[in-house]
Amino acid sequence: MHVRDTIIKPIVTESTSEMMEQNKYTFKVAINANKIQIKNAVEEIFGVKVAKVNTMVMRGKLKRMGVHIGRRPDWKKAIVTLTPDSKTIEIFEGV
Repeated sequence: MHVRDTIIKPIVTESTSEMMEQNKYTFKVAINANKIQIKNAVEEIFGVKVAKVNTMVMRGKLKRMGVHIGRRPDWKKAIVTLTPDSKTIEIFEGV
């Protein structure tokens, strides 16, 4: 898996903005990516040092259209903690 395929997009919400003060950044990642692949991808793309990676699989929500019930796809979320001496990730600045 290529590093650009591992990280899909950053997740920017009110709670993740508060976590950025503690050097924690949240990303939507590929469902089959493991912690080592996520760490290597973040370090290569953003040029930072990663201390640890926490992952969780988010269940897709149930949705219905009339009598038909479906489910959105499951997705994986990764919370990446940077080392204290690492620089910040620029894409989250000014959000």
